[in-house]
Parts: sequence; structure tokens; C-alpha cells
Amino acid sequence: MGNFILIPILFFAFVVLLMSFFVVKQQTAAIIERFGRFQSVRNSGLQMKIPLVDRIAGRVSLKITQLDVIVETKTLDDVFVKLKVSVQYVVIRDKVYEAFYKLEYPHEQITSYVFDVVRAEVPKMKLDDVFVKKDDIAIAVKAELQDAMLDYGYDIIKTLVTDIDPDAQVKAAMNRINASEREKIAAQFEGDAARILIVEKAKAEAESKRLQGQGIADQRREIARGLEESVEVLNKVGINSQEASALIVVTQHYDTLQAIGEETDTNLILLPNSPQAGSDMLNNMVASFTASNMIGEAMKKDQTKPKNPK
Repeated sequence: MGNFILIPILFFAFVVLLMSFFVVKQQTAAIIERFGRFQSVRNSGLQMKIPLVDRIAGRVSLKITQLDVIVETKTLDDVFVKLKVSVQYVVIRDKVYEAFYKLEYPHEQITSYVFDVVRAEVPKMKLDDVFVKKDDIAIAVKAELQDAMLDYGYDIIKTLVTDIDPDAQVKAAMNRINASEREKIAAQFEGDAARILIVEKAKAEAESKRLQGQGIADQRREIARGLEESVEVLNKVGINSQEASALIVVTQHYDTLQAIGEETDTNLILLPNSPQAGSDMLNNMVASFTASNMIGEAMKKDQTKPKNPK
């Protein structure tokens, strides 16, 4: 009979002994209460409590937690914009009591502070400044949260403005403005390129004209030198200057006719005349050229003749 009573007692004692031990996971803190009153904070590992007297009131994670808050507000230039603010926070190991008992809903508390700071800072900025100064907004949010949440046992690790989303029409307008600016820059570059081409083409044409004129001048200079040499050669064989000049003119006349005849696509117009008329025309041309030379020689002699003093 005694054995039947002993077995339940031993089983009950074994159960009570098992209830005395509990395990706390890594990066976690357990809150122990005794008859509803805070008793202690237990960290990771195998822990012991008084069965039926102590109880685990709750467990608090000591890991870094991230909370994403989306805030819609208006900028200084009356543009509605949505900002996504990511808050990374952690429970301070030495203030687990404050984090567990002083603040019931930490997420809602942090969200309220984020809304308050963002809606106080963004209306002071224009839309473009919001994109440029998003780090300033994040710093302001962290400073406000750090002061407010420290008393509740929470440490704000980092705050980030991860997204800025204006209204769809505003984004479309910004894209059009950006495209217009880029087209304007492209047009300026194209205009500069066209102007450079025009200037370089004008320089090339001027250089071409200069070289062409220099070539013509050199050609005429060589022709004159050739005529001079021809006259000197004819003078050496007893032909005077007038006859040499007439001979050169006749030679150039026939050379010209020969050159015209060699061209296949050249139209040659011959005026109706008799051989005698053609010969007379050539003789008249030679005679006229000779007379001009004689007059020129006479004028040179008159100029070189000394004048009698009065």
C-alpha cells in the first residue's frame, strides 16, 4: 500500500524538478516574476526557478530589429511625396526591465516619432532638396528617436530613408524636364559641331583659293620667262625682237588651234573666209603687233635722249 502512495509522490517530485529548469536561447532575455512581481532577468543558458512560485513572464529579443515606416507628406513646393524610413533598433542588455515593462508597443511608439519628425522636416524642403538631403532627414529622425527611446531601454542603431516616391504625375513631369534639358545640351553640341565644320570648310576654301592664285601667278611668271628666253634665242640667230615677237604670236596661234582640235567634245566655230582672207588677217595681226613694238621702241628712245638746255 505504501508503494502505491510513494510512486505518485515521486512522479510529482520529478515533474516539479523538471519545472524548475528552463532554457534561455542566445540573444534572448527571460523575465522572471514571483507571484506577479518582477524577480529577475535571466540571460541565455540553462536557468532555474522555483516551481509554482516563479514564472516566466516573457522573453525579450536582444537582436537588432528593423521597422519600415511609410510616411506621406507635402513638400515646400506643394508636392505630395511618400517616404520609406527604415529604423534599426535594439534592446539595451542592461535595460531589459524598462523595455519589457515601460513600453507595451514599441513599434507603434517608434512609428509615431518617425511620422512626427518627417512631417516636421520635409515641409521645409522643396522636392529636389528632399532627394539631395535625405540623409539630413534620417539624421533628424535618429536624433529624435534616440532621445525618446533611450528611457524605454531601446537604442537606435541606424535610420535610413530608403525610398522617396512622389506622385506619378510629378515623376512624369520631372522626366520630361530631364529629357528637355538633355535635348537642349545635345542641340548645343550639334550646333557647335556644325559651326566648327563651317569654319573649317571656309578655312579650307580660303587656303585653296590662295594656293590656286599662287599657282596661276607662278604659271604666268614661267610663261613670261619662257617668252623672254625664246626671244633671246631668236635674237641670237639674227631675228630681231619685232620679228621674234610676231613669230611667237603665230606659233601660239597654231598651237591653240591644234589644242582645240585634239579635244573630242569641243565645238569649234570657223567663220567663213577665203584662204587669202585668212592669210591677210594673220598678216594684219603680225603687222599690227610689229607696229606696236616699233612705237614702243621709239618711245623708249625719246625717253632716253638727253634734253637740250634752254
